Amino acid sequence: MTSEADPLGPPAANAQVAQRRGHLKVFLGMAAGVGKTFFMLLEGHAEQKAGRDVVIGLLETHGRAETAQLAEGLPIVPRRHVRYRETVLEEMDLPAILRRAPALCLIDELAHTNAPGVEHAKRYEDVEEVLAAGIDVLSSLNVQHLESLNDRITELSGIRVRETIPDSILGRADEVEFIDLTPEALLDRLRAGKVYPLERIDAALNNFFRVENLAALREVALREVAEEVGAKRLSTELVGSREESLAADAPQAVGERLLALVEPDPGAQRLVRRAWRSAQRYGAELDLLWVRAPGRRLSDDEERSLSALRQLASVLGAKMLEEESDDVAAAIVDIASRRGTTYILMGCSRPARGFARLRVPLPQRLIQRLPGVDVRIVTERSRRPSADRP
Repeated sequence: MTSEADPLGPPAANAQVAQRRGHLKVFLGMAAGVGKTFFMLLEGHAEQKAGRDVVIGLLETHGRAETAQLAEGLPIVPRRHVRYRETVLEEMDLPAILRRAPALCLIDELAHTNAPGVEHAKRYEDVEEVLAAGIDVLSSLNVQHLESLNDRITELSGIRVRETIPDSILGRADEVEFIDLTPEALLDRLRAGKVYPLERIDAALNNFFRVENLAALREVALREVAEEVGAKRLSTELVGSREESLAADAPQAVGERLLALVEPDPGAQRLVRRAWRSAQRYGAELDLLWVRAPGRRLSDDEERSLSALRQLASVLGAKMLEEESDDVAAAIVDIASRRGTTYILMGCSRPARGFARLRVPLPQRLIQRLPGVDVRIVTERSRRPSADRP
């Protein structure tokens, strides 16, 4: 059976772990049931066999017998009980893991939202603290939980995933291993009761686990891993190139910088996510700009949308800029010039009315006044009715 870990842990480990940041490896998959947790446990056993001090910090078996069986033999840090309103919830015991200070900790489901009242709102924040203590971590993640893919996943599946993490968490992982499984093989596992309990199988097959959804998710996941590998390789090459240039006292190249034009509207979040992914491909910085008309008062819905934009900018690591001006084009030109913008992304403008139809459209004005800056219009895609997904 799986044994509970000694909270005090080996004394030697406590003296060693604080000297370095831990190593993070993420097992990434297209959907539940592909085997992320299974392979995480296999690696945990291999590390234990090699002589490392390995513990399970948090494991979600979801009632899968083969997963629970594979966990046997690995010490586990007991969960703690957290009272929330009239309910008692079980959560990972972060303080106990830090006291235990193993060499390697297995922490399942990186995108999980913690119960109110614990140290952090999200499990990935717990993992960051574990890594900062010098403890290596193995974790698992489904691609649909990446914040920048939220709109794309909704378009593909018709389901809005509410539990997301910043893409930068995956970007900072030392290793990402893609656990691949064909849609047909995953559906066979689902029908055999190896993914969800029998009472949930029909609903899953009729909603998220349609073969076309899974095929699209697999493609998205494969592309994400390829881009992660490419970004890490590019980063390494740029560091090496920069060191060589500094050594030769050569001038540094100017990088790309993207500017996304936003409004306090729910649709702006899709534009921001698209802009962020473009920035990642270019290895560029991303600024968001809202030009507010002087004296304009926002409705309650607009205030909520603006707050959501600021939060999204913070999650993605973009800079949110807010300028007040009655000349939108002039304000954009000024900001773009000062920020060194090379690429502007904007949504579709509302149809002009009255004499406004005689004015040159904003994209053309920007192109005329910002030579050398590319302007791209991000169009709205038709949206299928979407259900919420945790």
